Amino acid sequence: MKIIKEFYGRTQVGQNIYIYTLENTKGVKVKIIDYGATVVSIITPDKQGNFEDIVLGFDKLEDYFVNTPYFGSTVGRHANRIEKGSFELNGKSYKLPINNGGNHLHGGLVGFNKVIWEADIISIENREGLKLSYLSKDGEEGYPGNLHVKLIYSLDDDNSLGIDYFAVSDEDTLVNLTNHTYFNLSGQGKADILNHQLMIVADQFTRINKEGVANGEIEDVNGTAFDFRVLRRIGDSIDSSEEQIVNGHGYDHNWVLRNFNSQLQRVAQAIDAESGRVLEVYTTKPGIQFYTGNFLDERICGKEGVCY
Repeated sequence: MKIIKEFYGRTQVGQNIYIYTLENTKGVKVKIIDYGATVVSIITPDKQGNFEDIVLGFDKLEDYFVNTPYFGSTVGRHANRIEKGSFELNGKSYKLPINNGGNHLHGGLVGFNKVIWEADIISIENREGLKLSYLSKDGEEGYPGNLHVKLIYSLDDDNSLGIDYFAVSDEDTLVNLTNHTYFNLSGQGKADILNHQLMIVADQFTRINKEGVANGEIEDVNGTAFDFRVLRRIGDSIDSSEEQIVNGHGYDHNWVLRNFNSQLQRVAQAIDAESGRVLEVYTTKPGIQFYTGNFLDERICGKEGVCY
């Protein structure tokens, strides 16, 4: 694998932003910018060998500054919602910015998706990887502790994109990192994802309230719209009248993974039969969030002018 670094643009205050292209021997390319440690494109072949971009995003850097669907971004300190923007830790109460209804979402007003990460091309087992580092200072967005965060992106010749997360704090704190890439295996903007088939290795999911906040309750998927234990069409139940679908405006939930043991294992698979593309997800973590872009409403136009 090789990595190419190129100038991409400047922030509103003149800071340089660079784009890094990871390419393997099969011609698969992943493009990442150091602003937000953001995946801006993943270019892969279909069953006919035609290469297309399969993730949503923007053509212009400026759009990543002003639009907030978190396309491809690294989100933190804390991915997802914290109810009413408050939590207690070691007997002390912390108040975080409110940026999603009455709640705190994805790290707040200036989360990890809105900062410039320090980038380095490193060697990983005789190939190149992209390391991105950021220091989230004590009190940033209301969180305690100086948090040193490091991500390593790598692309293998089996077309697997790896993201390894590391975080160390000098105080007890909350940290919950993820990548927020929106996938469309048909090719970005070509079609919706309703005909994609999905499988998630989980027998349970966590319920949410009407504001999308997990309420601590765990429910069996059996007999619900959340049963993806075998491959089935995403669109089959996305308009269900079930309370949890209504609360999430579609799927925006965490699934409790079966046989969690902290080892890397396959936990999900998505298939687009028409293109022949297959996406598999592996993790060492106990849960996986499945989100179907429920809050995209065509007001945000992305690559090649496509309105999502």
